[in-house]
Amino acid sequence: MKKLITLITALILCTSLYSKEFEVHGPQGGLSMTITLPDHFNTQTDTCPMVILMHGIFSSKNFTPMPAIARSLAKKGIASIRFNFGGHWSSEGKMQLMTIENEIADAIAIWHYASSLPYVTRIGMLGHSQGGLVASMTAGRIATMPTTTKPLYALVLIAPATVLKNACQNGKLFDAHFDPVNPPEYVKCFGLMKLGREYLLTTQQLDIYGTASTYQGPVLILHGENDRLVPLWCSQQYLTTYPNAPQLTIVKGENHRISRKTKKVATLVTQFFKQH
Repeated sequence: MKKLITLITALILCTSLYSKEFEVHGPQGGLSMTITLPDHFNTQTDTCPMVILMHGIFSSKNFTPMPAIARSLAKKGIASIRFNFGGHWSSEGKMQLMTIENEIADAIAIWHYASSLPYVTRIGMLGHSQGGLVASMTAGRIATMPTTTKPLYALVLIAPATVLKNACQNGKLFDAHFDPVNPPEYVKCFGLMKLGREYLLTTQQLDIYGTASTYQGPVLILHGENDRLVPLWCSQQYLTTYPNAPQLTIVKGENHRISRKTKKVATLVTQFFKQH
């Protein structure tokens, strides 16, 4: 009987896992998201801006620095919506099927959802690492769409990993080596994470800075002084991409993960969105 109860409990848990409802869907399925509101905020009577937060490759909405940024924004009256890209953690899909274009589609789906929320007055966007690359291209795509009542009003890029394009072209991505012209079905990064052939090929063809350049709003770029994964030139090249004098701040003593000066980075981000 004890074993039967255990089995039934497991089945119930599995059923609840697979029947989970998602409010937003991307190319790979439902996107797990978390909305953080200012304290004592009433969604029926109050209004506020909202910032979409996008994590990096292999990361999560619940990993540093996203929760800290969400809390910092909330303290200054700004809501946020952070989500896991398709194939990452609690979102549907497979990592092996992830591509930059799929993540742009995820981000646009979240933007449409945020735009539909009646209490949201305007929308900002922030991306870290691969999420920064995606945020810049998404902002550019949105800028070419028909006029909306809630366009992007400000953009923050944290260590935007445009170097991923070069890595795929050179056949060396993290600790994985492959033929860039004819890559395998997938490669394993760090012995665990699978990146598929479609990612390895399509990333080589991205027009990252060209796509990003159509966005003309305020831009803040943050880059850790001790970043060993994304070189500083990735951020510096954005300085000639945007027309309205983007700001580049090098955070002393910070690494790529934003784990040493997290509070400072969150404060700089919040000040920028609050200013605009």
